[in-house]
Amino acid sequence: MIEQELMSLGFTEGESKAYIAMIETGSSTVGPIAKKSGVSYSKIYEVLQRLIDKGVVSFIVKGKMKYYQAIKPELLYKFLDRQITEIENNKEKLKKIVPELEKHFKSSDEKHEAEIFVGFKGLRTAYEKMYNGLKKGEEGLFLYVTKNDFAKEVDDFYLTLAPYYRKIGIKFKGIGTKEWAKSDYPKQTKSFIEARWVDFPLPGNVDIYKDYLMQITWSKLKPIAVLIQNKEVAENYTNYFNEIWKVAKR
Repeated sequence: MIEQELMSLGFTEGESKAYIAMIETGSSTVGPIAKKSGVSYSKIYEVLQRLIDKGVVSFIVKGKMKYYQAIKPELLYKFLDRQITEIENNKEKLKKIVPELEKHFKSSDEKHEAEIFVGFKGLRTAYEKMYNGLKKGEEGLFLYVTKNDFAKEVDDFYLTLAPYYRKIGIKFKGIGTKEWAKSDYPKQTKSFIEARWVDFPLPGNVDIYKDYLMQITWSKLKPIAVLIQNKEVAENYTNYFNEIWKVAKR
């Protein structure tokens, strides 16, 4: 869906709807844009201003009326270029302040934490935290229960992580349900995932790495992940995984 793809590029839902409406209507006043996009009149001016600030919408004044115009879709690459530049600039700023922040960071020898991450961006952050400091050749484990109504969205998300995993050199052992074994994901990732499947129920979607355990509840738009750092919990699940691995089918 184009709207969701635009949202993944940094547009809000309202911005996506308004931009698509303007692509279809051409130069227009606020009324037709609000009507076609479904964005309320109370919010449409704010949405349009944000799109102007992003550089993807312009306007002209005819008489006393403003006419808004979306840029050509091909020019959205410029929008992404600006985002990349901004991210690089922010990285440089962060490099300057991290050493000072580290001085004030209070750490503990006991690592017992639980954090909740919501949405695909939050889930990506959870994985990055989980595998931070990983060394090449180390191994991650996971259990995966397929939900057919949004299996494609889940597979697509993990395929976006595949280049990251290949780059850092991590290997995985994964156990899934019979439905997962039939999907394309295990075939596309066999270079770094050794996959097996079982024809009996699994306890859920679980990732294990060292002292970390992550449990994920999948929904179509907002996955929820609970990331737990606890050595005993991670070891218990590792032992459980290893027992299932012995009887899982290739």
